[in-house]
Amino acid sequence: METAPPVDTAAPAAAPTAAPAAAPAVVVRQGARRRASGALEGEVLAALQRAGAPLTPREVQSTLPGELTYSTVVTILSRLHAKEVLTRTPRGRAYAYAPLTDEAGLAARRMLKVLDGRADREVVLTRFVDGLTDQDAELLRRLLADGLPRAW
Repeated sequence: METAPPVDTAAPAAAPTAAPAAAPAVVVRQGARRRASGALEGEVLAALQRAGAPLTPREVQSTLPGELTYSTVVTILSRLHAKEVLTRTPRGRAYAYAPLTDEAGLAARRMLKVLDGRADREVVLTRFVDGLTDQDAELLRRLLADGLPRAW
């Protein structure tokens, strides 16, 4: 003969509580909001340009506001190096990073990368020049007539 399972005579269990609220869409660290995409790279690059000398990740970390982790700074520096924006040289057990060029040089590199990614360079250049102000178009004419400097 089968016996029924034992009956619990204790007080009934409390109803399950509601699940905790979902995490906010914006991550908040120590009272600071998460930076917009690319903003952190810009801050790191600006810190390196202000320094005027190669810096290690720890040195970069100490110049930036907020409480960024060492690994975050290393990640940003590595990404900028992979994008060919920074050079790096060994210094002790770390690398020291420095910008390849100034802000104008970086803007020129970005423009060249966009141009290199297009099949019809003539159309791209034509539309670019067509969008220039009269002053910029005149400056470009003068630069082309004088021969462009290759210092950058």
